[in-house]
Amino acid sequence: MAAKVDQLSRWLELVEEWNSSIDLTAARTKDELVDLFIVDAAIVAKHACEANASWVDVGSGAGAPGIGVHLLLGTPMTLVEPKTKRVAFLRTVVGELDLQDVEIRRARCGDLESDGWTTAISRATLNPDEWMLEGSRLARQRFWLLLARQDAPAHPSWLVDSVVEYQLPCTGAERRAVCYRKQ
Repeated sequence: MAAKVDQLSRWLELVEEWNSSIDLTAARTKDELVDLFIVDAAIVAKHACEANASWVDVGSGAGAPGIGVHLLLGTPMTLVEPKTKRVAFLRTVVGELDLQDVEIRRARCGDLESDGWTTAISRATLNPDEWMLEGSRLARQRFWLLLARQDAPAHPSWLVDSVVEYQLPCTGAERRAVCYRKQ
């Protein structure tokens, strides 16, 4: 576990370093970084029920929540990001942390194959209704929707598997992680 904590810490250090010169995230303080990069990933990892699942994180940006989920679960992860500078950052993180089973794709969500992963996740890339369409298209079994305070929207062919309500410990923001599973 100490090695995972070290990797998570180093990842946040790299985010801070790179964020000063390129726009990786709107999070500016250490508290915001911990909340948005670590806590969301920890909540999802704690409630993920797929063993040996393949995951895709769409709109990875600086790697949240995909890198955190990968570090905590050890599951294969595909990070998808269209912006070249952010892809360069992700490659640096994967190399420096020696992450195994992490693939980086420079692409947009619409360019990805349908049913390519067991589980899909995205944080703040698309609005909830758009992400539900894309997440359900990309995932074979489950997709996660991370929300601020709004209710979880219904999907015609996917069931809400779990809803986890939590408060970010550093900033106090209320969050909701919703896992949908295929009927």
